[in-house]
Amino acid sequence: MYEDTSVDWRGRPCTSDKHGGMAAAAFVLGLQAFEMMAIAAVGNNLITYVFTQMHFPLSKSANVVTNFVGTVFFLSLLGGFLSDSYLGSFRTMLIFGFLELSGFSLLTVQAHYPRLRPPACDMGTGQQCMEAKGYEALMLFTALYLVALGSGCLKPNIISHGADQFRRQHPTQFQKLSTFFNCAYFAFCTGELIALTLLVWVQTHYGMDVGFTVSTAAMLLGLISLLAGTSFFRNSPPRGTIFTPIAQVFVAAFVKRKQICPSNSEMLHRSQNGVVKLLHTDNFRFLDKACIKSEEGRVGSEESPWKLCTVTQVEQVKIILSLIPIFACTIIFNTILAQLQTFSVQQGAAMNTSLTNSFQIPPASLQSIPYIILIFLVPLYETAFVPLARRITHTNSGISPLQRIGTGLFVATFSMVSAALVEKKRRNSSIVGSSLSILWIAPQFIIFGISELFTAVGLVEFFYKQSVEGMQSFLTAMTYCSYSFGFYLSSLLVSLVNKITGGLRVVGGLAIMT
Repeated sequence: MYEDTSVDWRGRPCTSDKHGGMAAAAFVLGLQAFEMMAIAAVGNNLITYVFTQMHFPLSKSANVVTNFVGTVFFLSLLGGFLSDSYLGSFRTMLIFGFLELSGFSLLTVQAHYPRLRPPACDMGTGQQCMEAKGYEALMLFTALYLVALGSGCLKPNIISHGADQFRRQHPTQFQKLSTFFNCAYFAFCTGELIALTLLVWVQTHYGMDVGFTVSTAAMLLGLISLLAGTSFFRNSPPRGTIFTPIAQVFVAAFVKRKQICPSNSEMLHRSQNGVVKLLHTDNFRFLDKACIKSEEGRVGSEESPWKLCTVTQVEQVKIILSLIPIFACTIIFNTILAQLQTFSVQQGAAMNTSLTNSFQIPPASLQSIPYIILIFLVPLYETAFVPLARRITHTNSGISPLQRIGTGLFVATFSMVSAALVEKKRRNSSIVGSSLSILWIAPQFIIFGISELFTAVGLVEFFYKQSVEGMQSFLTAMTYCSYSFGFYLSSLLVSLVNKITGGLRVVGGLAIMT
């Protein structure tokens, strides 16, 4: 049972006719599209910038990218915590949105002024180029991690703040959540597509400094979209630190570990007014011991909250524990994404990029292929697949979020199968002196894009719907943290293989592990 405590930007109770709904969520979707456009244009072509302009070796460049992206998603936990505990999602987005904007601005300045980078040198010819050191590296990493901090803290709040516009107490509005998550992914795809086509083309033909300037402008437009919706938003007020109640449950359960749980859950401790926001479940029964009153508690003396917790507190912890296996399942999924965003781009650079005598495909734009398809698939999924599946499953979202996640994980497997087969064919072609067309890489991106339609959206929807009041942003952040672990695992795998095999050799212009 959820109590509506939403307020407007002045702290007054919200009214259903003025605040919330899809109209308010549209302003958040604007921020989603523009922010994704800005960071995707930087992140997806970052390996090229670091390799060609900062002169880092390929394996180190790949790790710079994966560590950067991993940090973006890992810091989403910080954004979720600050939002739920102290700032609220709207203030969190404003503060860290401007931090991200400052990071883009710093990247633009460094890319524009040659004296802030190492001397020009062609890394593709095998020359000994001077790697970025000292203030050059400091400026690069300061800019990157300002962007990472801002974007990381922004991402979970974009989703949770948009979803908060639909009242849980209102069945009709709450049923529109699945539609909102599909719209959010559509905005995500739109931003990615523009970044990977128009913005990457700008970076390639006009320079990285112009490309970074466009990213900065896109981020600014996203913040304007957010500010424009200020008077229409439903804001969930922060409820104090979310970690203390969680810690209290574990401490109280440990202190009373020798107690025997009552067979009747009604004997467990409720809140002082007797209201239970979450019903008792039989999962993780050992945590129920935190709700058992001691002898002194039964005779009227008040027990410490570190020794006695409510059923609602315990059920919140149970929800978090039950989400961990789902969280773990998606880590390898995001490792695949990391490989596609780094080595697959360099794989494309070593292939024939010409479609005609006058037109060449920028390798970083390869990643636009799945988003071109998804621009059409997402509306089709919402308008055709969901109504059809709803008739069979009698579920508002067509299939359950867990079924959606499982389908996506299964499909993602074939993306890496395709990548391996194409790489084998590319190497064989290079040995005999021919160059394989870059279009051979398309299938691995298409397959992964389809898997993302299921896994990415299903994961966010599942975690948000499992969240309790006061933890929406943090549990949404856990979905992004899965991306973080996936990218960190990718960096670890690259480093381990390089260490074990003793270095890199070049085949057909592409440094590969041997």
